[in-house]
Amino acid sequence: MSRYAAGQLSASRRAADLRRLRGERFDVLVIGGGVTGVGAALDAASRGLKVALVEARDYAAGTSSRSSKLIHGGLRYLEQLEFGLVHEALTERGLLATRLAPHLVRPVPILVPLPSGAGPRALPGRAFRRAYYGLGVAAYDAFAGAFGGGRGMPLHRHLSREGARRIFPSLRADAIGGAIRYYDGQMDDARLVVNLARTAASLGAAVVTSARAVALVRQAREVTGVRVRDMEAPAGSPDAEFEVRARTVVAATGVWTDDMSRMLGDVGLRPSFRVRASKGVHLVVPRSAITGDAGLILRTATSVLFVLPWGGHWIIGTTDTDWQLDRAHPAASASDIDYLLDQVNTVLDRPLTTADIEGVYAGLRPLLSGEAESTSKLSREHAVIEPMLGLLLVAGGKYTTYRVMAQDVVDRAARRLGGARPSRTADLPLLGADGYAAMWRDRADLARRHGMPGGVVEHLLERYGTLTTHLLALIQADPLLATPLAGAPEYLAAEVAYAAHAEGALHLDDVLTRRTRISFETPHRGSESAEQAAEIMGKVLGWDATVRAREVEHYLARVEAERQSQRMPDDATADAARMGAPDVRGFAADRGIDLTPPPEARLLPG
Repeated sequence: MSRYAAGQLSASRRAADLRRLRGERFDVLVIGGGVTGVGAALDAASRGLKVALVEARDYAAGTSSRSSKLIHGGLRYLEQLEFGLVHEALTERGLLATRLAPHLVRPVPILVPLPSGAGPRALPGRAFRRAYYGLGVAAYDAFAGAFGGGRGMPLHRHLSREGARRIFPSLRADAIGGAIRYYDGQMDDARLVVNLARTAASLGAAVVTSARAVALVRQAREVTGVRVRDMEAPAGSPDAEFEVRARTVVAATGVWTDDMSRMLGDVGLRPSFRVRASKGVHLVVPRSAITGDAGLILRTATSVLFVLPWGGHWIIGTTDTDWQLDRAHPAASASDIDYLLDQVNTVLDRPLTTADIEGVYAGLRPLLSGEAESTSKLSREHAVIEPMLGLLLVAGGKYTTYRVMAQDVVDRAARRLGGARPSRTADLPLLGADGYAAMWRDRADLARRHGMPGGVVEHLLERYGTLTTHLLALIQADPLLATPLAGAPEYLAAEVAYAAHAEGALHLDDVLTRRTRISFETPHRGSESAEQAAEIMGKVLGWDATVRAREVEHYLARVEAERQSQRMPDDATADAARMGAPDVRGFAADRGIDLTPPPEARLLPG
């Protein structure tokens, strides 16, 4: 069986993996389908261990789909003298950009504007600031070159005020005294997580979404498994809850880590760390709202602000505030939006307003709790602990260093299990990476052979890598799949079908929010695409008209709840508004509906 076929996350694969969860005993069972959890599943599977993963909602449904979309070393950590963290992150950036996922991680230029100052007296200050920032960026490049495992990024360059405004004409001339251009990596965070999950599945891991861990299973003072609820099973089904047996359980649950700790409360155990949630809000505006060919990084009083190119859009973020409300659906308030607009408008020649905003998304960073008053000062380092025999908790860290976190926690599990091989993930390309450079070089020929526009093939290659050939096969089998999606013409109908067929998408929200980014890239937030997307998914998953209508209804309710929350003045009122739309997972079980695809559900080729 090919790697592609073995890593195909179809509805039938989910059913088969559920049977495995019920009947087998695993070496490692991972709880959590974010980047750290799927990274741990991949690491363990690459060592030849028998691996399972359960995720309560969808891959990357939490923090891992709501980041600034950067694979970066953390330039600001140099200023905080966290050299080890920068070294580690730049090493991982180099691996991802050159070996592991070059189809998903690519260089993005970013300007560091230098403060302005008029007159001769300001000259020494301007010179000092240029030298100070220049030294930091030079050190960043030096770390990448010496320790980056293959740089994958161009070197930095100093720019005059005029040079900076040629690259970024929207910069106010009176707001800057020049700039330094450096490069970091940009990626689609949710797509990277799906690729990690598929790569783990290709190595034999059983990976199941909509499977919530509800309790730990113990024998005396040892954890021997997890009780799991299938969120897609109808209420009252004897298969709705079951136990998964495992020699080691790894909890990679991010901002839900303290929930795992509470499951041990009855035996009086309290882990040695706590996780604190910090909310980060991002705005998305059209590319036409700002004129520039690079991103920006700006210092604010409470956080670092990025303005990053994102296809036909700009991403502006982020905030950094403590969050103690609903963790599944953190809400952006009007005050968050106003804060970001106020900050970015200090350097733009045409101020942005709420009328420019196409989309908004909010996520929670899992920070190890410490003594710092501000969440922005908490460490981004990670920790692995074993609060009880058979249970490992991994928490903290940052997206860029997911592979290191995964390796560390599986190293602990491997020592306990005995006989496992060392990690192989530093040399294991993700699905779609093998042969990517050659396919990108020959993309014009690929487009010509399939009768597709060159721009469409480039779009697919940058999202699927060499797996693009499988989407082209779908289009060849059904030419209607070559049509653009209603309300989101940059995406093809084939991408929706492929998400349901091979990428584990079970609900409309999975496709419009994470397999594509239509939910924040369009002013309608995906509402104009929902009907067509549900129709396409329904053909793959066997949905009837009632289920299709229910999926659309849920999605539209979610969009409206988010819009309402973004008009609220503070966190409490925004959270209350966002909670007005229930999560689609669990809806079927609450109403006794069986959403298991019937045998006659259409299977797509490939």
